[in-house]
Amino acid sequence: MFNEPVTFQMKMSQKHKMSYNSNRFSIEPAQNFGSCCFLQSENLDYHSSSDNSGHTTYPSVRSVEHYCTLESSTKISFPSLNSPSTVSFSSNNSPVSKLQPKPYVLSSQNSLEIANDSLENESCLTHSDSELRHKIRELESVMLGHDADILDMYDTAIPEESDPFLLEAERWKKMMEMISRGDLKEMLCTCAIAVAENDMETTEWLMSELRKLVSVSGNPIQRLGAYMLEALVARVASSGSTIYKALKCKEPTGSELLSHMHLLYEICPYLKFGYMSANGAIAEVMKGESEVHIIDFQINQGIQWVSLIQALAGRPGGPPKIRITGFDDSTSAYARQGGLEIVGERLLTLAQSYDVSFEFHAIKVAPTDVEIKDLELRPREAIAVNFAMMLHHVPDESVDSKNHRDRLLRLAKCLSPKIVTLVEQESHTNNLPFFPRFVETVNYYLAIFESIDAALPRENKERINVEQHCLAREVVNLVACEGAERVERHELLKKWRSRFTMAGFSPYPLNSFITCSIKNLQQTYQGHYTLEERDGALCLGWMNQVLITSCAWR
Repeated sequence: MFNEPVTFQMKMSQKHKMSYNSNRFSIEPAQNFGSCCFLQSENLDYHSSSDNSGHTTYPSVRSVEHYCTLESSTKISFPSLNSPSTVSFSSNNSPVSKLQPKPYVLSSQNSLEIANDSLENESCLTHSDSELRHKIRELESVMLGHDADILDMYDTAIPEESDPFLLEAERWKKMMEMISRGDLKEMLCTCAIAVAENDMETTEWLMSELRKLVSVSGNPIQRLGAYMLEALVARVASSGSTIYKALKCKEPTGSELLSHMHLLYEICPYLKFGYMSANGAIAEVMKGESEVHIIDFQINQGIQWVSLIQALAGRPGGPPKIRITGFDDSTSAYARQGGLEIVGERLLTLAQSYDVSFEFHAIKVAPTDVEIKDLELRPREAIAVNFAMMLHHVPDESVDSKNHRDRLLRLAKCLSPKIVTLVEQESHTNNLPFFPRFVETVNYYLAIFESIDAALPRENKERINVEQHCLAREVVNLVACEGAERVERHELLKKWRSRFTMAGFSPYPLNSFITCSIKNLQQTYQGHYTLEERDGALCLGWMNQVLITSCAWR
């Protein structure tokens, strides 16, 4: 999600840096390198949408040729279905309809299905079915928390004497009341339930209602809702992978993408938080080392290492020799418009300006294919391994029997590193079923959209670019894709702890100086950011939602 900005120059502000003082180091936020040009944003058009209730318009994004567009909803045709408006309500709220009712059976998947035969006064649920449904409901409540209430309209037990048609009418009534309240989050989740249940009638109706409410220039839930809706449309059409790949292909040019990434880096503290905490831990453990080898499994543009080079340059007794081994990724390469040699040259120029001996080694193979011999280890080097915002992209045992995620951790352990740093998004999307994953995605990204809302005006066109090009693609992948095509697979800190422990690592608690520096960083940003320490790890969040965690191992 948080790809870093690319360029840095020698004329840099000293606003954020890391330095040594009295045999201890202090950390300040990393510099702002260079200037970035911003694009003219997309124009907002209003497309027509109609249903049985009338003709309405809703905003969508019209992008220039090389921009990504989310227009899949205009290209999807649904099966011919009866309109929900055939169920109406009288002035006393009793259901009125001319349809001939058919009995419904509640299946074990909590969906209502039309049966051809009557129930003949028998309960539609056996005793074992009832127990199973109860256990499933308990699990859903644990996973979804307060959001489990959304399931109620789909999860009402049917008494023997109840008229199934009246119960279905009551469900439609509840959904109409939900729409009249304008609760966009509840509508999105209800639509996701309908998609999960393959209820195309409800899906089509709710999508038409949602299009009237979402907007890329609205409040945070309206903006996120625009992308969540398109992701649902893509899932229904089984085109999630196609749209995800199209979004990657239709990104702006490298320099334009750089400006969007740079803006996100500046207005939100997430990447700076991760880099500062990881660098602080590395600097602390490398105090007495004369040769330092940093292995970065996703180096992006290399900006993380600028403040560390500066700090080690000021170390009492002189700086160590520094060698950095970096792995590339396609998004970063596209943004910088070249290979890792560009990163190496920039870092070398920086190190020379501080009289630091420096080498850069670019790895051309993917992290999942790397072998120890590719790292060209040398005697007397103290090794630090860095996993910053990359392990959630590595497939685990739920995707591939080779389990590259745990294999990479075992390989890191074989290097006998002095320290391993981990920075990850605090979200549980790896192996959750579709609907709980949808709710998790809504809650997590809504907090990010709210934090952006506190930094930039809603009508700011650059904000639209940031959200569309840096965040929307992830949302589509999380909601619309499955299997190996879903590459966004986040895990919670407790799961990472389990993986690192199984690989043979022990926690390395971050010290109080790092925590103090992060608090100083937090105070430079407006909004409801939170910072807490959990068993030696640092957690940065927005209000009550933890977003990023940082920890160290050895």
